[in-house]
Amino acid sequence: MAIDKVKTSTDQAVEMPPSAASDRSTVQVLAGDTVVYLLLIVLVWGTWRISQLGLFSAGDDTGYWMGVTGAVMMLLLLLYSLRKRFRFTRSWGNIRVWFWFHMALGVLGPLCILLHSTFRIGSLNAGVALYSMVIVAVSGVVGRFLYQRVNRGLDGEKTDLETLQRKAGLTQEDSRSRLAFAPSVENRLKGFEAHEMARKETLLNAFRHVFWLPIRQYRVYRKCARELDVVLPRMAKTQHWTHEDLQRRRMRSKKMVSRYLHSVVRVTQYSAYSSLFALWHVAHIPFVYLMIVTALVHVYAVHAY
Repeated sequence: MAIDKVKTSTDQAVEMPPSAASDRSTVQVLAGDTVVYLLLIVLVWGTWRISQLGLFSAGDDTGYWMGVTGAVMMLLLLLYSLRKRFRFTRSWGNIRVWFWFHMALGVLGPLCILLHSTFRIGSLNAGVALYSMVIVAVSGVVGRFLYQRVNRGLDGEKTDLETLQRKAGLTQEDSRSRLAFAPSVENRLKGFEAHEMARKETLLNAFRHVFWLPIRQYRVYRKCARELDVVLPRMAKTQHWTHEDLQRRRMRSKKMVSRYLHSVVRVTQYSAYSSLFALWHVAHIPFVYLMIVTALVHVYAVHAY
């Protein structure tokens, strides 16, 4: 009878279909980020290569109009802020279209200005304007990265975690979890969740959750995986599983542990990314104003002298 109970608990654990929505969402975000960053690298490299061909200079007609085109694009970026903040602009089309318009100009504008400068700095004012633009462009890439992490919302992350808790039997209402056959793994998962959820929302913890927590997640997963590699073969001998049964149960148990840890990290990191996104707004705006002022001074200096 005792063996039958253990077998039932194990089967429930490994046959349980964990929610894969969070996994798919993460894969899609990572894939999108990878494509965007690789594309940006290729575009910057291509722009640099063109600038080295000697086809134009910053002072001739071609270089001049490239600078004008880039400056106009950077000014048009401000329309997105107007569309978001003022009531009279709400009829100006879909906000998502404006967002992608903002993103496209945020890439094409700096590329045109880099072509205009041929990656060289002339006057002090031109250097300040160029570096301000580069900082704003890089800041925009960072802002996109943070936005992707907070866009789904805390409720969505908590729902995934609660779903996994119910299916794994790790909620307080369940007297027996699906990991009862491996109590050390069960306690490790609960301890990881309790420890991370209890941390206060400070800026220091926000950086810790972003950079250190994934490393700790991996270390906890490896410990759980090693414990499962000890427990499951013992059960295979007592319950006469085939090699294929053991491999299937091992894979599914580890997948459940991985998804559970990942979901805890996503919930914990949401607050961290939200704090960093708010901090990003504070740091981003002054550089935008600095870029606009120095660009105007640069345009005036070019035409006046």
